[in-house]
Amino acid sequence: MFVSVALDPGSEERARELADLLAQYGFEKVQRGLWESGLVHPSSLERLKHDIDRLTDAYDRIRIFQYPVEGTLVISALRDKKWRKLIARPST
Repeated sequence: MFVSVALDPGSEERARELADLLAQYGFEKVQRGLWESGLVHPSSLERLKHDIDRLTDAYDRIRIFQYPVEGTLVISALRDKKWRKLIARPST
């Protein structure tokens, strides 16, 4: 599955910590604050979310874009230390 992670960290130190974490998971930096990987296993993604949750605080904003997940785009957003999920379904 393709996964893209958009970072809006609350501090420069947090940005470095998150960059190091994403590099450990095999993500490549494509722009400032944007990391991508074409080969992410769902169990690795759950561990990544857990690790991101441990590193962040309420000032950090993270969005994870996953495609395909059962044929849809899934956007997970960490805001105020809570993960929220949006599933983009095709219009019928």
